[in-house]
Amino acid sequence: MKSNFKYILTAAGLHPADITRLGGKGRNLVRLQQLGLPVPTFVVVPHDILQQFLPKFDSDTARIEWIKHFDFPADLLLEISAAFSLEHHYFAVRSSATNEDGAAQSFAGQFETRLYITRETLPDALRCVWASAYSGRVQAYAHEHSVASPVGISIVVQVMVPADAAGVAFGIHPTEGDRNAKVISAVYGLGEGLVSGELDADTVVVRPSGTTTTLAHKPHALQYNAALQKVTQTSVAAALQDKPVLNAAQIEQICAVLDQLRAALGQPQDIEFAFEGEVLHLLQTRPVTHLSRLTDRSGRRIVWDNSNIVESYPGVTTPLTFSFILRMYASVYRQLAVLLGVPRTTVEDNGPVFDHMLGLLRGRVYYNLEAWYRILAMLPGYQLNARFMETMMGVKERFDLPETPQGSKTKAWFQILGTVGSILVSLVRLPASRRRFKHTLDNIIAEYNALDFDKMQPFAIMERYFHFENFLVNRWQPPLVNDFFAMIFFGILKKQCEKIAPDYPNLHNDLLAGSRDIVSTEPVRRIFDLTAAVLDTPGAAAFFKENTPEIIWQNRSKWPSIEALIDRYLLDFGERTVGELKLETITYTQNPAAFIAVIQSYVQQGLRQRIHNEEGKIRAEAEAVVAQALRGKWLKSKVLQQIIAHTRSLVSARENLRYERTRGFGMVRRMFTAIGRQFYAEQILDDPRDVFYLTRDEVFDYIKGTSATMQIRQQIALRKAEFEGYRQELPLSDRITTYGTVYHANDFRPAPTVAPLQAADGSIQGIGCSAGRVRARVRVVLHPDETPSLEGDILVTVSTDPGWVTLFPTASAILVERGSLLSHSAIVSRELGIPCIVGITGLLQMLQTGDEIEMDGTTGTILRLGRFGA
Repeated sequence: MKSNFKYILTAAGLHPADITRLGGKGRNLVRLQQLGLPVPTFVVVPHDILQQFLPKFDSDTARIEWIKHFDFPADLLLEISAAFSLEHHYFAVRSSATNEDGAAQSFAGQFETRLYITRETLPDALRCVWASAYSGRVQAYAHEHSVASPVGISIVVQVMVPADAAGVAFGIHPTEGDRNAKVISAVYGLGEGLVSGELDADTVVVRPSGTTTTLAHKPHALQYNAALQKVTQTSVAAALQDKPVLNAAQIEQICAVLDQLRAALGQPQDIEFAFEGEVLHLLQTRPVTHLSRLTDRSGRRIVWDNSNIVESYPGVTTPLTFSFILRMYASVYRQLAVLLGVPRTTVEDNGPVFDHMLGLLRGRVYYNLEAWYRILAMLPGYQLNARFMETMMGVKERFDLPETPQGSKTKAWFQILGTVGSILVSLVRLPASRRRFKHTLDNIIAEYNALDFDKMQPFAIMERYFHFENFLVNRWQPPLVNDFFAMIFFGILKKQCEKIAPDYPNLHNDLLAGSRDIVSTEPVRRIFDLTAAVLDTPGAAAFFKENTPEIIWQNRSKWPSIEALIDRYLLDFGERTVGELKLETITYTQNPAAFIAVIQSYVQQGLRQRIHNEEGKIRAEAEAVVAQALRGKWLKSKVLQQIIAHTRSLVSARENLRYERTRGFGMVRRMFTAIGRQFYAEQILDDPRDVFYLTRDEVFDYIKGTSATMQIRQQIALRKAEFEGYRQELPLSDRITTYGTVYHANDFRPAPTVAPLQAADGSIQGIGCSAGRVRARVRVVLHPDETPSLEGDILVTVSTDPGWVTLFPTASAILVERGSLLSHSAIVSRELGIPCIVGITGLLQMLQTGDEIEMDGTTGTILRLGRFGA
């Protein structure tokens, strides 16, 4: 039944339609009463009633001044008085704004509160609280928190509790974010002393593991002074000043209330309480605010790192690519583990670990280090190969599984010997399995190249895709086995070189120089051949210099020999471009004019063969050092030569097999691009490339009729806007730690400016990976399309992938902020004989275009000399 009061609302008989009139605090007090919790009697003057009295004003100042002199209707004051017993002499008058005490913003402390109000002083208290809704501090709070100012304020009048102890309590830890903890702060007397910060409070933290109490020295309390008729600061008895305010039973009672509220309201609560003796009173409750920004440190901890994978997936990666590679990583690494001797039952039991090897943080691909190390821990000899993997991945901070016993290296070797049979078989068979893999891939690529996907229905393309994916999943073991052994042998070679020549830090790298069998350098050689052909063909050079890439492409048949070289390059390396493993990347195959632009830039500069030929000399010098160190140690020398031979073969094959992956991904790109064009033609999509904003399963579910939604246009629009926002952001840190639910309340802000670690002479240190000393001008390049040539400058960038290789020969040296000894930039620079340093923390904070530096690719040292020419 609706209340009979004309002006005020009470909890008794409250009509559901009146709930919105109560304001935030009033609404929450009603919920507390409905739950049977001890709430002092209260009434609410709703905001719409107050609004009826208020004329229109041009300014808040005028409005406040009018409220100060407003005379409330006598029957309104009588209604309030009548709602309370005659034995209630004192009241608290509090605000209850429409958007106060919400989950997003609380407006805590922004409005006025009046305590120990009598019936006689009630009008002044009502005016004071009402006027505070229009104060400058409320407007400033709303602006600072990007929320709307209160559109109205209701006022709560509540029986005053003469508290012996009071405080606040949180259903979670409000600073640590621990969702399993409760935090209680309490003072003697009224809680106003705690809220205002006037008094120090005891802090009690209750966790499932136990309770921790931090006692404050409490010489004072706030109490009502009847003689002065106001709240004053009084002295606390000396015996109580350093004793706990709350006893164990009171703490238990508060925790029980917090649990009850969380269960009933669905969110952890922030409550204010008062104890009158041992009797608990609840004065207000509200959801704990800013949970979206409060990291749950008690939740699952995940360490993400993109030191190495940023080479393959630079910048922002679309949902289609991520969903595809997530599936690929999970499937092929399951098979690798079995191939290397992990029992199939162990692999199946750890399925979620394989499914969670990658993460997508604000559109950027990261390794989940815990998942990678858990997989590595399944393999024999974890204590030995964990450090080798860190070298391969280029992670800058060591990571260990906390619950994995480290054990001894001797035990690790015995573990390896236990499965040595399967490991040796995999190693012995590797060369042949690599050849079979490439032969099979060549065949299926040729088969699919003969298909015209644009003439196939989406169902047919999907079925072809599943066949191709099955090949990628079930036949991709050779590249992964090769990666595993490359990691092991490279690590062993590095360790052996450190022992025999501790003063030669780059010996292991120099021994690998000059292999001349790495496919990543072949595009450079082909481009120089093409450039030479254009420069040496009458009329061709002028045509390339004077026309656009599109016109050159359309008229290339004027010179059949040049056309043949171009067509052959596009057939063999048309997928080799920046971001070549991202399905959304537009490759040279799709846009040949972009490749013509590369040739055009070389022609315009008259660049001929500029591949460095120092690698043979570097390797010979390194071999001489080894020979000298192992003179007279025939067996050790033979063993090391075998390690070197295997490492050279494995590292070269690692880079070459990466291109096979590029070819495979290129075919996947063709199929999804064709589906995108089909969907656009059928008016399913607004743009053919919108397909990249769907996941693999979403595309196929839409085709098959198993999608959870048919409204993919709206879904795509949301994602395009979201990912465009990610592209406008600065890069994230290369290592990020998250807790609990990954996308909730964790910090993904752009990487902070990192100062490089400088030695006493001002030099900074990276990982030397290709020998040579160079003194030259620096050119900072964030994308290879920024410039056609470095003209002998030193390239400085964040990370590279194979698409950068056309720019490498124009640089005198290469400096890369990210990367490892086995990253693309390290391997290719060694092969081309270009001095290179990778893994340089804070590189782009130290150097800018125009600086002159001296770098040493052997030691990894960089010294800034000043501005070039200064």
